[in-house]
Amino acid sequence: MPVLLRTALAHAEFEALHPFEDGNSRVGRMLVTLMLWKGKAIAAPHFYISRYFEDHKDEYLDRLRGVSYENDWDGWCEFFLDGVEQQAIRNLEAAQGISDFYAEMKPRFIDLLASKFAVAALDYLFTNPVFSNSRFTRSAGIPPQTAARFTRVLLNEGLLQVVREAAGRRPAIHRFEPLMKRVRV
Repeated sequence: MPVLLRTALAHAEFEALHPFEDGNSRVGRMLVTLMLWKGKAIAAPHFYISRYFEDHKDEYLDRLRGVSYENDWDGWCEFFLDGVEQQAIRNLEAAQGISDFYAEMKPRFIDLLASKFAVAALDYLFTNPVFSNSRFTRSAGIPPQTAARFTRVLLNEGLLQVVREAAGRRPAIHRFEPLMKRVRV
């Protein structure tokens, strides 16, 4: 049986066996990602069907009920496969947007930071969009004073936001907000 069909059936069965509203749906959606990954339909466990199910919540629930009450597996499978297709397109568009944003940010970072470490800083932020300055300094391979300057410059430019202020020995937490907005698919 094709992996997409197996995944559709398994998700419906899981939701029917465990119809709880306390986070069960998240586990069921994670099952979709893991089955697609294990079945080699995706290269890494980074496919999130949740957005589609949330955007079509009423139909999602109706289709699951249709399986339970009317044995309408065809309706469920058509809905599921359409959702996989639409979410895959949305995910590809988001990935392209992130790639385009990186290309846009690279010359800006080089100009703003005026350092041989500018691209390393950009690469770090694309890998770790939420970070502490101490982790940035340790992990990005940038000297501590340079990393601290980069953080100040990027905060002044509005590219970083403070998520949590530093307090005592606890470092500040920053977020690369322009990337975070593009990641929400």
